[in-house]
Amino acid sequence: MRFFAALLFSLISLSSLAQSAPPPALAAKAWLLVDYGANQVLAAHNADERIEPASLTKLMTAYLTFSAFKANTLTRDQVIPVSERAWKMGGSRMFIEPRHEVTADQLVHGMIIQSGNDASVALAEAIAGSEEAFAELMNREAKRLGMTATHFMNSTGMPDDQHYTTARDLSVLASAVMRDFPEDYRLYSEKEYTYNNIRQPNRNRLLWMDGTVDGVKTGHTEAAGYCLVSSAVRGPRRLISVVLGADSDGVRAQESLKLLNYGFQFFDTVTLYENAAPVSRFRVWQGTAEEVPVGFLKAFVLSVPKGQADKLQVSLNSVQPLEAPVRQGQEVGTLTLSLDGQAIGTYPVVALEEVTLAGWFGRMWDAIRWWIKNL
Repeated sequence: MRFFAALLFSLISLSSLAQSAPPPALAAKAWLLVDYGANQVLAAHNADERIEPASLTKLMTAYLTFSAFKANTLTRDQVIPVSERAWKMGGSRMFIEPRHEVTADQLVHGMIIQSGNDASVALAEAIAGSEEAFAELMNREAKRLGMTATHFMNSTGMPDDQHYTTARDLSVLASAVMRDFPEDYRLYSEKEYTYNNIRQPNRNRLLWMDGTVDGVKTGHTEAAGYCLVSSAVRGPRRLISVVLGADSDGVRAQESLKLLNYGFQFFDTVTLYENAAPVSRFRVWQGTAEEVPVGFLKAFVLSVPKGQADKLQVSLNSVQPLEAPVRQGQEVGTLTLSLDGQAIGTYPVVALEEVTLAGWFGRMWDAIRWWIKNL
């Protein structure tokens, strides 16, 4: 009989393992620090509390715009009509006008660098026909990405009681932009943009404060406070910080940098296993091979407290009995990691090769051996 134990795979706060370096207390309502490569949370406070995202909403607007470019349903040089609704948008603007031509590429620059509400609405209307229809696409995409506590009502982040998200969901969205559209993500590091002879700086102060920071997005409304999703790359590591509800522009930048520095100073990102490198070999019954190499199809990267990587303990468990046929990539067991006696997580291991079903005689012989083994 086949069985497979329930797998425990969660984003955990490893800061609890670093007793000598507790996470900093920030002057903000909620925050989250994620190791992008390891997909792990290093520090968090009120990470699942519902908040108003303000202009951080534009991360999803950008994600759908990049998706439209990739699908060729929208081209970068396409001239986009400017509706009266887009033209009259309040708040931050790139100052588009109905009588002046503007391309989709210019609108993307204005939305990302200048945080233009007018640009966001124009793009939403170009992609979905109306901002209301675009909001439906935003919610559909949020669900697909696993943003379980998010609901969008518009493309800009203008206040609405039914427009909300969390720090955790924002980290998922920022990671998706980086992962799925790395070339487009480079726009988030641009410090200024000029359109219609109006030059505006990027509102992300960290681009000037720290050369390792390459994004991501600011947001502010009276209800949301000052918010910032930021990211920095130092060496091979990328961290993502989400700071929400700070009291000022300066404070959100200062606290974000404090959080990023904490992650880089007190944690290491280690590659435990390379992609497709065997971790072990599991016994296979009734197959053309008696063993199958097992491991991870992608590199297994983990973030641990600095200097603790050599103390990691590994435990492997196999599906029993593991019977042929076995597909390449099939989950065949679990790997459990512990540090100083504290469990970090349990992760699925997969077969790295295919094992086909043996002939009649081979299957019978293995059945006898299994019976003797379990006497």
